Amino acid sequence: MLEQRPVPNPQGDDDPWHTGAACRRDEAGLFFAPSKEPTAARLSREEQAKQVCARCPVLLECREHALAQPEPYGVWGGLTAAERRVVLARRRRRDTELREAARPRRIAG
Repeated sequence: MLEQRPVPNPQGDDDPWHTGAACRRDEAGLFFAPSKEPTAARLSREEQAKQVCARCPVLLECREHALAQPEPYGVWGGLTAAERRVVLARRRRRDTELREAARPRRIAG
């Protein structure tokens, strides 16, 4: 579920991106884990949340928001917190590789 806080608006219109989010019509508990939730229940809940995300018109905006913040909890943009950590690690690794590839190389002489 998305919180009511200011978020950059990539569309450039007057309404923030999250006003059109599918999760705004669903129960917040679907997107955030209750304390001491059993693993099977968590996986089921996360799958249900991802199904809501899959039909969301602002899925990509939500995902990028969660990656940019970064949001440490809940399902955002169809990804769990653990999945977002993997995406962020891959992006960091890719960015490092690109910087290394762009760096001028010295030829030993």
